[in-house]
Amino acid sequence: MGRHQQAETLGLIASLICALASGLIMELYLTFASAIWLVSGRLFSVCAGVVAACAVISFIVGYTRQSRSWSLKRGWIVPVRRAFETLSLSVVYASTVFLSVYAMLGVINGIMGISLFSSYIPSVTAIFSGVVGYVVFVQADTLNSQTIASLLPLFVVSGVSTAGLTTDDPNWWKNNFSQLGDRTTFAARMFNSTLILAGICVVILSYFAISELITTQRMRLKWRIVNGTGEAPKVGDEPKTEFDIPHFWARILCLAILLTLAGVCFAGVGMFRYTPHPILHNVFARGLSLPMSLLMIFLPWLAPQLSRAMYVVSDLIIATIVIAGFNWLQGNTTLTNVEALACILFMGWFIVFSRQIAAIEADRVYAQLTAERPVSVVPPDSRISPQN
Repeated sequence: MGRHQQAETLGLIASLICALASGLIMELYLTFASAIWLVSGRLFSVCAGVVAACAVISFIVGYTRQSRSWSLKRGWIVPVRRAFETLSLSVVYASTVFLSVYAMLGVINGIMGISLFSSYIPSVTAIFSGVVGYVVFVQADTLNSQTIASLLPLFVVSGVSTAGLTTDDPNWWKNNFSQLGDRTTFAARMFNSTLILAGICVVILSYFAISELITTQRMRLKWRIVNGTGEAPKVGDEPKTEFDIPHFWARILCLAILLTLAGVCFAGVGMFRYTPHPILHNVFARGLSLPMSLLMIFLPWLAPQLSRAMYVVSDLIIATIVIAGFNWLQGNTTLTNVEALACILFMGWFIVFSRQIAAIEADRVYAQLTAERPVSVVPPDSRISPQN
């Protein structure tokens, strides 16, 4: 049985285990929980939490079962790094599954009503857990950057949509998105938690993107040494091939700082509500535009490995947001629309950026597998690979 067929088979087993376990847990919960914890909001939170826990367990098992990083043959830092990466990716999956399931439960409840829907809670939770357990296990076994990046918009849209549907302020959209989170209600907490976790996810994905760019550059330099003069390049040498990137480490450092700042600003908006912390809230909310603008404008210098189409898309995004901002200043639209547009475009940019990184990784792995004179990394090294 090949690797992919084995992953599909084990995914089915994980699906069955998750469905049975979650269904039993929810039956016990409905039997023994107090009345206050059977209110729809708390009940749905528990359901989503159970499904998210199944997703995390499935992910950890699928991601680590074939990993070679848990031994001390390559030093103690390798298993520590692997544990950090596993924990980080688990946060991405747990938060995405939790908010997505909670949003779907809210939609089903709106259609059926809590009095009717409550009797189906164990079955619905078991179905969600079974589907999530299967999909997450298979994804974890063959994980790549494209899959991780695609989860981010689903996660953000689910959280913000849930907050907007459950808020007790029907006119929040007339002001801005900050008003949606400027309360102590469940909807406000959902919105702020979504922004905080989204910021953390951006930082995590940035870590993998930077790691891949560094790995690819090191591989290209090794390739040049093996197939060239056999001598390591000296500091200050002029570029001899297209693989040499002047001031590479300065570029990577700037790229890492800007991506991290964007994630921190995202999280800061949700961490500091406007009413008790107006200054800090505005610093993070308005400050988010600075690292994102710098990223898109200077992307050709920060990451010259990307395609020219990526640079054109970045420039178009900047131009679109500027035009939307002018329309808002002239009173033709609301600030909420501008913020929504900017957020959607930023998420779209981040997905495209991550897919570009994943394409670079795939090309590097293919080159390593087909090279006549392979370099030191055999089998191909990938920071996000489940087999690394």
